[in-house]
Amino acid sequence: MRAPARSSGPRRRGLGALRGGGAVSDLLFLYEVTTREVAQLRDVADALGLSVQAASHTFRGLARRGLAQANAGRYRPTVAGVDFLHRTLQGLETDLAERLERLHIVATTRALARSSIAAGAPVVLEIEGGLLTARAGTDGPSRGTARSAARRGQLVEVERLEGIVPLAPGRVEVLTVPEEAVGDRATVGILAAALARRRHALLVARGLEAIHLATRAAPGRPVERFGIASVVEEAARLGVSSAVVVLDRDAPQLLAQLADSAALQIELVAVLRRGRSRDRAR
Repeated sequence: MRAPARSSGPRRRGLGALRGGGAVSDLLFLYEVTTREVAQLRDVADALGLSVQAASHTFRGLARRGLAQANAGRYRPTVAGVDFLHRTLQGLETDLAERLERLHIVATTRALARSSIAAGAPVVLEIEGGLLTARAGTDGPSRGTARSAARRGQLVEVERLEGIVPLAPGRVEVLTVPEEAVGDRATVGILAAALARRRHALLVARGLEAIHLATRAAPGRPVERFGIASVVEEAARLGVSSAVVVLDRDAPQLLAQLADSAALQIELVAVLRRGRSRDRAR
């Protein structure tokens, strides 16, 4: 019996060891003849989804390497073949475990309950306002099972996750106001009407005058004013649109900052036309 050939290069292990042509078939062939009695190649061919000719070719290759033999009417692995099988499968197990450790696999998650949910009930996961939410039901692309009961507004633990949560990127609307309209009484009302139509958007303002106008036009509504580019980009990635209030003189600099992110969908909206402060808001 001839010993299997040794490679002069570094020994590959795990998935890398199966990259060669026919390596998977070799391994599966050896597994079949090691774990059960095989008298006919057709039995191995059927188990592996191969033709009898392909199974015969695999056997001859293994026999040349000293890993398999036909003896007493049975196809069997040699001692070297059993050793090869064990080493390769153990290498695969180790390699896969290491790769899985580097992957972020979510088995459970927490979500905000949109309604009362019973323990063990099927739920649908969705993104609303940039937050992961859960509602009772099965009619959604991302589903799971509530681990415990939760009332509306509580956090619920969800397990047995399936599917992918759909997420459409948010848009960024830059609402420009002419500098000369800052002191006009009508400006606040016109801006208020524009923001009311964008009440679900994140409200952002750049510059003292724009912040002052935004807080007056949308009293009680939070106004983001720091790190605008990063804020609207993060919001957009979570499916939340933004309404950015800015004076028209400052708009070019703001747009230059936002242009650094290719992921943003930006629209420039003139809330008032220059010289016509009482124009109707868009």
